[in-house]
Amino acid sequence: METIVKSIKGGGSSTLHHRGALHRAIGFFLICTIPICLVWAPLKNLSALVVKNNTFTYIPLIPIVSLYFVFIERKSIFSKISYGWAIGSALIVPGIIGLVLSRLNLSQLISYNQGSLLMLALVLLWSGAFAVFFGNGSIQRASFPLLFLLFMIPIPEPLLSQTIFMLQQGSGKTAEWIFDMFGVPYFRQGLVFALPGVAIRVAEECSGIRGSLALLITTVLASQLFLRKTWNKLLLCAVVVPMAILKNGLRIATLSALAVYVNPGFLTGRLHQQGGIIFFMMGLLPIGLLLVLLQKVEKPALAVAKDS
Repeated sequence: METIVKSIKGGGSSTLHHRGALHRAIGFFLICTIPICLVWAPLKNLSALVVKNNTFTYIPLIPIVSLYFVFIERKSIFSKISYGWAIGSALIVPGIIGLVLSRLNLSQLISYNQGSLLMLALVLLWSGAFAVFFGNGSIQRASFPLLFLLFMIPIPEPLLSQTIFMLQQGSGKTAEWIFDMFGVPYFRQGLVFALPGVAIRVAEECSGIRGSLALLITTVLASQLFLRKTWNKLLLCAVVVPMAILKNGLRIATLSALAVYVNPGFLTGRLHQQGGIIFFMMGLLPIGLLLVLLQKVEKPALAVAKDS
């Protein structure tokens, strides 16, 4: 009889636990989706801008990747759940303020500035809701997928323009260095190169901003999947900027040299229009080699930790 009673009590406890988890999941879902309905108009405007501008076409993939990381780490993330009202409120309140400002479009917030504020507000709101319904421990264990959502925020002006200009300058300097190394004659004035028979300008479209962002996101994911130490992850990600500039300068120099010595059509041909993936892989290769090296450095340290 005692066994039956214990079994009934245990079953009742399990049922209550499942009901509580279901209530938390429903509450989290509602907090995350209801604000989207309230800011549907500016969200549609942002979607239209993303479609028109190839720079931020990756944004719809970001929440999918974050959900994937939450799914594969779900046992650890939700091993011990509670309510985290303090942290949750600290994130939700500025998130709501950001949504209101983006909805009202105050201070003549336009284009990606409004979109940046909107996405920042949603990320804060979603993270706050996660903290409220699953607790401080869960939000700490889910820190990477939640922080990864920051890639959903379009780079606002004027930071975007400054970033593009930095990439233009760096790419131009790298192309100049390659011309000097291989003896390609040129005359440079600012971002314009006069070569035998052709003249090129390192325009904003040639800055490599899209490829640089793709390289950064890929490297961040690789560091999380294959490295354990935070300093090694930061080191791998720090290499992205110089590598992005180097591979873009190499692309400019290669196309220019082919236009001079082979055919001017290379400046407008398929290699120029669709060859970005080739130079992207060339930029990714050194980062991959560094990743392998850092993994080898970590293995002996892990072995020593296990032995001790």
